[in-house]
Amino acid sequence: MKVTYYPGCSLEGTAKDYAESIIGICSSLDIELEEVPDWNCCGATAAHSIDHRASIELAVRTLNLAAQMPYQDMLVPCPMCFNRLKTAAFVLEGDYKDRYDIKLEASLPKIWDLANFFATKEMLEVVAKHVQKPLVGLKVACYYGCMANRPPEITEATDFEDPQSMDRIIQNLGGTAVPWPYKTDCCGASQVLSRPDIVSKLVGKLYDMAQRVGAQAIVVSCQMCQANLDMYQGKIGAEWGRRFSLPVYYFSELIGIAIDVKGVKKWLSRHITDPFSLLRGLDLMNRR
Repeated sequence: MKVTYYPGCSLEGTAKDYAESIIGICSSLDIELEEVPDWNCCGATAAHSIDHRASIELAVRTLNLAAQMPYQDMLVPCPMCFNRLKTAAFVLEGDYKDRYDIKLEASLPKIWDLANFFATKEMLEVVAKHVQKPLVGLKVACYYGCMANRPPEITEATDFEDPQSMDRIIQNLGGTAVPWPYKTDCCGASQVLSRPDIVSKLVGKLYDMAQRVGAQAIVVSCQMCQANLDMYQGKIGAEWGRRFSLPVYYFSELIGIAIDVKGVKKWLSRHITDPFSLLRGLDLMNRR
């Protein structure tokens, strides 16, 4: 299977662990990722609040490049990028398209949030056939954040209040996705730079609830969410007067563990909160 692939900016830098895990599992599953040639930034996170026109036209340029590729599906791992690309397509296909200098190509591929793509019936079946190390005993809280599902008129999500894609992926791998009420609450995103006090409250609430429902770890599909939840557990725990030590895994890393892809330890070694002890305790990773 060949698909169009839009990595976005952060997977080229701070989220290399996410990028490498995606490349690793796709290679193992015979999914060929064809990167959009000469792609540009989609405008996340702040462009749309500073210059709405620029944010739409930035995203449309990349969509038009993708439209020239011969594949029906376009995978977008970053929920912020996914949201901006879907927004641009929504705007340029709507009543206000004449307000923009750029036009949208007619032959767009289907724009997929990566987790939703891997949660399709077809992909769940493909992954299930490759599972060598079922994630038995692993109990996780799947955290979706704000961007991949809302607003539903743009994202086309039907389960935007209670998304299920990562839950289905984890269960398909043999793990347990525990129900919890904060699946789509905000982590504060880039406010971690300007208002860390806000992020401390938002993220601390996520840690607290994940522990209360019995989760051993948190699973994400967004690199901004992963960074906010992974990097500051010691600091936020001190502010809350608590000890938080929850590994924060990308769903793609857990697929990699379950289907035994080489390179998993390298991906996980870039995490801040210890990702190894839990996995070793469940015999999902050797101790060397």
